Amino acid sequence: MSRTLIAGLRTIPMALVMGIIFFLSAQPGDTLYLPPFPGIDKLAHLAAYGVLAASVLFAFSSGFRESKPSTVFSFTVVFCLGYGISDEVHQVFVPGRSPSGFDIFADACGALLVCGLWLGWKRNRQARTAPAVKEMRAVL
Repeated sequence: MSRTLIAGLRTIPMALVMGIIFFLSAQPGDTLYLPPFPGIDKLAHLAAYGVLAASVLFAFSSGFRESKPSTVFSFTVVFCLGYGISDEVHQVFVPGRSPSGFDIFADACGALLVCGLWLGWKRNRQARTAPAVKEMRAVL
């Protein structure tokens, strides 16, 4: 397969997550059912935008993720934040829904959490493999 086709296929999960978020955001306020748990809507935002962040991370090639982790981290968080802002603007036009800065904050927290976990996992993996690489180089 060509690199361009593979790059395009890697964006499919991101597009699906964005579509699901848009669909849920377009539902009138009186048709959405959330359990009567304090803060459940913010938890839902955190989870949805965490999944969006994971799908954006997946869209990057592994080589780019490895060579430019801070760029990938920053782009992913800003992208998710931008989509969260556009989602809140979209809700202005949906009956029974209204925009909320707290929702945007929860969106950003979800993206930051997932990106932070990814970066921590990546650094932990590099730290574990670095001694083995040094030992191999010493043997050679």
